[in-house]
Amino acid sequence: MSSKTAQSLSIVVPVYNEEDNVHPLVDRVHNAMRDYAHPWELIIVDDGSADDTWQRLLAAREQFGAHVRVFELNRNFGQTAAMQAGLDHCRGELVVTMDGDLQNDPQDIPMLLEELLTRDLDMVSGWRKNRQDKALTRLLPSYIANRIIGRVTGINLRDYGCSLKAYRSSAIKRLSLYGDMHRFIPAWVAVTTRASRIAEGPVRHHPRVAGKSKYNLSRVSAVVVDLISVFFFLRYESRPGHFFGGIGLSLGGIGALIFSYLGFIKVFLGEDIGNRPLLTLGMILIIAAVQLLTVGVLAELMTRTYFEAGKQKSYVIRNAPVAGEDEWHPPKTHN
Repeated sequence: MSSKTAQSLSIVVPVYNEEDNVHPLVDRVHNAMRDYAHPWELIIVDDGSADDTWQRLLAAREQFGAHVRVFELNRNFGQTAAMQAGLDHCRGELVVTMDGDLQNDPQDIPMLLEELLTRDLDMVSGWRKNRQDKALTRLLPSYIANRIIGRVTGINLRDYGCSLKAYRSSAIKRLSLYGDMHRFIPAWVAVTTRASRIAEGPVRHHPRVAGKSKYNLSRVSAVVVDLISVFFFLRYESRPGHFFGGIGLSLGGIGALIFSYLGFIKVFLGEDIGNRPLLTLGMILIIAAVQLLTVGVLAELMTRTYFEAGKQKSYVIRNAPVAGEDEWHPPKTHN
């Protein structure tokens, strides 16, 4: 039987310093997928852990089989880069991403897949309806971030931060994630498909019982900066010159009006304009307009180079499964 069926599945899990969660994670994924009627694989990416996570992953692969594909990054590149590494190496027509801290429940995977296929969607995002996190440091910042992200991107989800999501491979593998962009995957998916093909479903959420959370209030600033980037790329990814040029032309227009006014009172009214602050303001606006127009042209050139040239990976893999060694988990057969 070919491994490339219409519903072959890749489950991608980035982990960092999760040594005590590795075996329970792999075991729970297998329990959740025991009735799945198609080939599937589990891809776990160790994001340069400083503990015994990598050795535990190798042991899990040895115990459960070659369909558990484990990758070790050269250092800690961040969750987004680790997730991108997993996505780059997944082979399924369907893809599920989730966290490796056991707060996401693998038992929700079949439900998300059913929703994806039944409604013919490109992405179904998990919604942690009863979230088991601290109110001040996690719930409140997340609530505010979800509202802001929804307003900026136009994709109104109740839980952007939930890593448990199901996709069609054709939708998620067209993206290149970097920075902390894993939080904004629904917005990036919306660039390549209609918003109506993106949905949200309630999933379970468990308190962390092992390991240490990597999230705190210090991450808020990074989210804000990435949100600005998302806003820019969603509207001006292929035409950045329109963004900078529009601002430049506006400032240049104001500057031109100022100079026209000053020229009128100088020529027709004979007033001295050399010491007027308005003259300085007009010069600053004209200079800023020229600079922004120049930046717009350069941005257009860089955009063309970006689309035409190959993309640099945001991670470096130290250890990976040997080519030809990987197998699919066989589908469940029904008598």
